[in-house]
Amino acid sequence: MTQWQPESQADLAALLREASEKSEPVRTEGSGSKRHWGGPPAQGALLKTTALTKVIEYEPRDLTICLEAGVRYRDLEPMLASHGQMLPLDPPYRPEATIGGIVAAGVSGPRRRLYGGIRDQVIGMSFATMEGKVVSSGGKVVKNVAGLDMQKALIGSYGTLAVITQVNFKLAPLPESTRTFVLRTPNLSALAAARNQVLAGVLQPAAFDAVNAAAASRLGLGTTPCLLLRANGRERVLARYAAELPGAEAIEGEQEAALWKAIESFAESPRIVAQAGHANPALEQVLASAPGEAVARAANGVAYLALESRQQAADWLASTKGKPWSRMILKAPPEDALALELWPEPGPDFDLMRQLKSTFDPSALLNPGRLYGRI
Repeated sequence: MTQWQPESQADLAALLREASEKSEPVRTEGSGSKRHWGGPPAQGALLKTTALTKVIEYEPRDLTICLEAGVRYRDLEPMLASHGQMLPLDPPYRPEATIGGIVAAGVSGPRRRLYGGIRDQVIGMSFATMEGKVVSSGGKVVKNVAGLDMQKALIGSYGTLAVITQVNFKLAPLPESTRTFVLRTPNLSALAAARNQVLAGVLQPAAFDAVNAAAASRLGLGTTPCLLLRANGRERVLARYAAELPGAEAIEGEQEAALWKAIESFAESPRIVAQAGHANPALEQVLASAPGEAVARAANGVAYLALESRQQAADWLASTKGKPWSRMILKAPPEDALALELWPEPGPDFDLMRQLKSTFDPSALLNPGRLYGRI
């Protein structure tokens, strides 16, 4: 198997052009940590971005940074922290995950409640096309109107349109302190009611997650469903959370960090992981459909369900058919991914996605099938 590891975006673009001229399929990855996400990789030359590790530009005063795609998230965190800043993406596979891979997979973690998803944090991008061109979109400042937002199309595209080479992010200041409040509930109906009460109140947590009883047990939180609220700010702000959440357990320090690390890495251990996108009122219904552990962004309408086997995944897809929420198999080993319908109902925007694929990669050589077997 041919493997490429270019050290510049110009070299990477040249390799794509050469592959296109030979009609040779190309599959791309960073560290390969999310190799089992999306659809199974097709055959073809493997192009890795792990040699693109430069910090192109960092302006702490502007709260912006431009990074090459192969920069690892774990290496970025301490550099930003030394300036009192952070990039709150909270990706799984934190030790291995590269910036390009995180963006290509569209990963957003628990703190999207306050800081937005990855689409909100990316302000610009450079990418290489199968024609061998390097294209830039967006800019390096938060308030920028230059160019079209082509980078939005590449976020979550699993490298099926072009290869991300550089990404510009807006950053956030590190909070003065954090504290997490664990609100235990007797059942999912009570959890949904408590979630609604929080949403109707004054609290604005950085992260707001819900876990079912199975997930709560593994996380050491007890044997009933829980709401988890992560608060940022000064002591008087954190005290307000305690006052608004009577009966909640407050945790901080190493215990708090370990809890959120376990939640961020939820998708790493299960053989198969399903993702459901739903309206907020459907939270109870989605969690109730889970045959095992489940974690949800309680205010953002995204849930992740652990599935133990191909049969359990097929049963879940069958039992939830027709529900008013989107469903997909986010992660599965290749042998299971080939046997399952990973994205049963792509939705009304799918035709537009196919048009984008045809525009960016008319010969369908780049990561074919990687977008949940559909593109």
